Amino acid sequence: MIEFFSGMALAVWFGILTSISPCPLATNIAAISYIGKKVEHPRLVMLTGLLYTLGRSLAYLVLAVLLVKSLLSAPYISYLLQKYMIKIMGPLLIVVGMFLLGLVNVDVGSSGTGERMLKRADRMGIWGAGLLGIVFALSFCPTSAALFFGSLIPLALKSGSGVILPLLYGIGTALPVVVFAILIAMGAHYVGKVFHRITLFERWARKITGIIFIGIGIYFSLKYIFQLL
Repeated sequence: MIEFFSGMALAVWFGILTSISPCPLATNIAAISYIGKKVEHPRLVMLTGLLYTLGRSLAYLVLAVLLVKSLLSAPYISYLLQKYMIKIMGPLLIVVGMFLLGLVNVDVGSSGTGERMLKRADRMGIWGAGLLGIVFALSFCPTSAALFFGSLIPLALKSGSGVILPLLYGIGTALPVVVFAILIAMGAHYVGKVFHRITLFERWARKITGIIFIGIGIYFSLKYIFQLL
């Protein structure tokens, strides 16, 4: 039970860390800009923020359920995962930690997809926020991909929870947008101050998490792969 609740807390933390990392943060800024257009209607600001959260959570939930269920439903793959997951976790955590520390960089380029989706969302009204949540959730950057595929999915496989943990991860990724939606509804002048503090917090949180991941990954590798501990 304790392990499951710790997994839930980790899923939320992975989601928050994903959302405030530089690349995903850019998509959240776009979503905040979309929400901010309705600043004269506080209730609409809150509603669009919640719809964005729902869309983002739904995208991660569906993708994670498909991945986890398909992996666990294949007997041979399920057997391999149960047998070797603890050995895989060591190197995997080291790689994810390197991404978080910026030791590994992958240039994914840029495109006009975000602008096109914002225009389409505008035509859909407040329901467009849900579409933005889905599309932006699936626009993986190196950091978000490392956290989702390298941390959340193995955690969900290990705990056998292909629904609750991905859902909590999705909620975590959208929390900053909800916070900014509340701030916009209260008064736009609060946004700049909070945004600056979140940026500073992200820098330290990402580095600390990366160091912890690498430390745990080295420990797992030494103990379960090389059997030196």
